[in-house]
Amino acid sequence: MQKSLLFAALISIASISLGAQIVPDQILLKEYKPRSIFKIPETKIEKAKFLVIDMHTHAYAADDAAVDRWVKTMDEVGLEKSVILSGNVGAKLDAAIARFGRYPKRFEIWCGFDFTGFDQPGFAEKAIAELERCQKAGARGVGELSDKGRGLSGAPGLHFDDPRLDPLLEKCADLHLPINVHIGEDQWMYEPMDEHNDGLMNGYTWRIPKDPEVLGHDEVLQTLENAVKKHPRTTIIACHFANCCSDLNRLGAILDKYPNLYADMGARFSEITPIPRFMQKFFAKYQDRLLYGTDNNPAAGMYQTSFRILESEDEHFYPAYFSKYHWPAHGFGLPDTILKKIYRDNALKISQLGK
Repeated sequence: MQKSLLFAALISIASISLGAQIVPDQILLKEYKPRSIFKIPETKIEKAKFLVIDMHTHAYAADDAAVDRWVKTMDEVGLEKSVILSGNVGAKLDAAIARFGRYPKRFEIWCGFDFTGFDQPGFAEKAIAELERCQKAGARGVGELSDKGRGLSGAPGLHFDDPRLDPLLEKCADLHLPINVHIGEDQWMYEPMDEHNDGLMNGYTWRIPKDPEVLGHDEVLQTLENAVKKHPRTTIIACHFANCCSDLNRLGAILDKYPNLYADMGARFSEITPIPRFMQKFFAKYQDRLLYGTDNNPAAGMYQTSFRILESEDEHFYPAYFSKYHWPAHGFGLPDTILKKIYRDNALKISQLGK
């Protein structure tokens, strides 16, 4: 007891001697918010260097006024179009199409699969009928589908390579509807939640439970590759770099084998900015298969921060956006030829399929 009181007294004295500053062992990890004091160049980018298509957004605008504000922001930062991955069918999809329909050249709405009765006979026929209806209503793709190991959302136990989905994936090829799919999570979410996990803060938030009914990272990633291989006519987008940010060579190996696979970078700027030189090489090698995406609320600063990361060579900065970890960000300084492709040209190849 006396030792505890003595330790507390010493801490109090230390705090006073340091001008009432907090000593390191009093700072909680979740409260650690470093600020860079390096006197190095800082690039302010108000507008993207080239026109941009955001291939990964959601229906963030809840009413007409919010849609108008979003378009104004897009004009401000240089976005030509936003692809809204509604993942919806039926009345919810129709509502999303109606809400954004006042700006047909600025928004593209994607639908989902109707998983009603996925474990019953006749599922595929009913789901295909709804898929065809969605396309006629204005849907231009399918997504975001999501399987974090338990099965696709709305269909537990049904993974992306399940034979029951084969007719739907083939129908998407027939209808020229690309598919965006979220597979697993990044490796930090599977690692032990301890002092050795350098992505602990965000890894803990999105941690994947160790459960025999939940596929591990490698297993769920294999379902993506299986589906891409089985359906070479179907364009498939693995969002979030297929959640392979800790080892992008694994994504690269799949891209090397299957020309119908693309990947978007939505909501993964935090994970890739610590490794700028590797990312420069990765973007150069797969420049024809990578897509710009945000998966964030459409604030001007968010877009501008992403442009700073892709366009500038700034080092060691902590952006107000994408700060899910304690890692500093570094710019990639991508050349114009690559920027044009990931900002817009690759997206056009895919969006044209849905016309």
